[in-house]
Amino acid sequence: MGEILKLENISYLVRSGKKTIQILDSINFNLEENNILGISGESGSGKTTLAKIIAGVLPKTEGEIIFSGKNTLNKKKRPIQILFQNNGEILNPLREIDKIVEEAIIISSSEYNPRSKMEEIFNSINFPGHLWKRKGYELSGGEQQRAALARILAANPELLILDEPFSAQDPESQLNLLNLFLSINKKFNITMICIAHNLRILQKLCSKIIILYDGEIIEEGKTEEIFNSPKHPYTKFLLKAENYDLSYEELKYERKQS
Repeated sequence: MGEILKLENISYLVRSGKKTIQILDSINFNLEENNILGISGESGSGKTTLAKIIAGVLPKTEGEIIFSGKNTLNKKKRPIQILFQNNGEILNPLREIDKIVEEAIIISSSEYNPRSKMEEIFNSINFPGHLWKRKGYELSGGEQQRAALARILAANPELLILDEPFSAQDPESQLNLLNLFLSINKKFNITMICIAHNLRILQKLCSKIIILYDGEIIEEGKTEEIFNSPKHPYTKFLLKAENYDLSYEELKYERKQS
């Protein structure tokens, strides 16, 4: 497998009045084809901002993004897609789901039988037939998430970014979704980046994990290395926090103390 994505010194700054705020600072990493990369860190660490920059939703301030060996993306093909935490950003709430997905197939490919392709996608994500004619606003949150995922798969992405897909879900739903993403990764040969607070879920899903803190990568490595021998104090803090194994002093963790 070859390298599909490389980030070189990606930074992102915003202006607030006379102040300049650095959201991301010199982000560097690469990703191999068909792998799943996990990105974790506390709220406000820059995870979603980084995802939007990779997908071209936000413009980077500095640095280069090299995708499939090129530093420019084909705007028509849209090879990078994001499953947003808010599925309303993908689905038109007033259109029938099958029409949304079928249209995406027609636009993104020269598929001879878009209906057949649509059925394949729906079946692969366990989206039942009685929901196909429903409109976006008629679906539950979990159903909207799967419908949004179907819309994304219809565009034939090479890279799929998952933005906090496990948030606000019970353990059983999280496990079902985890297995679904693993299945999609294998069935459609789609490289993935998964953003999540839950490191235990990333452990089961990803081959490599990046830890962000205050807009910087503070640790990066193979999943087993991150869990078995974390190097940075903040990574150790996150792992202990998930096990409810923090002392009072550790609860007051500050980056300057690391």
